[in-house]
Amino acid sequence: MNIFRFLGDMTHLISIVILLLKIYATKSCSGVSLKTQELYALVFLTRYLDLFTDFISVYNTVMKLVFIASSLAIVWCMRNHPLVRRSYDKQLDTFRHYFLLLACFLLALLLHEKFTFQEVLWAFSIYLEAVAILPQLVLLQRSGNVDNLTGQYVFFLGAYRAFYIFNWIYRYFTGPLFTRWIACVSGLVQTALYADFFYYYFVSWKNNAKLQLPA
Repeated sequence: MNIFRFLGDMTHLISIVILLLKIYATKSCSGVSLKTQELYALVFLTRYLDLFTDFISVYNTVMKLVFIASSLAIVWCMRNHPLVRRSYDKQLDTFRHYFLLLACFLLALLLHEKFTFQEVLWAFSIYLEAVAILPQLVLLQRSGNVDNLTGQYVFFLGAYRAFYIFNWIYRYFTGPLFTRWIACVSGLVQTALYADFFYYYFVSWKNNAKLQLPA
């Protein structure tokens, strides 16, 4: 493992911790898209099927289990916790995410590394992760004002994918034959989707002001 992969995993973990902190400490999920969280849960469930077939390392296994468990916990809390679910912005979270599911599944059937059940679902998870943030970004844009914890959650989530791009570049130049082009291209698309958010995040940080996104 190289430093960029480790930093990517850590920023991803930090984003999840921040979101869990927001939900459990404030008993509120205001500003958080349930649809994005459901998409991420599906991403991890379909990507980490190799938990049943391959063992890479204790670190790898633990991280996979943490991502699966935390994503399911967040979805459960937003749907079932008696206090948290009342704060869910259902009227703002209206992105038609089922179109993303259909498009990503069809793309996975067409573009994959091997035509096997596990590899097609792996490709599906990669494509889905690239666009899973869209319902969240749309919700924030519609709400206008972004609270501090939600803004930090989205920032660290975007930073995680940016670090993974550096990880792929490092592996391309230092490792054996690089084959994960699907993940690399999808990661570039995913990072590009954060560009607008990153701009307003740094502007608010520079001016020491509350993060606001234009409607």
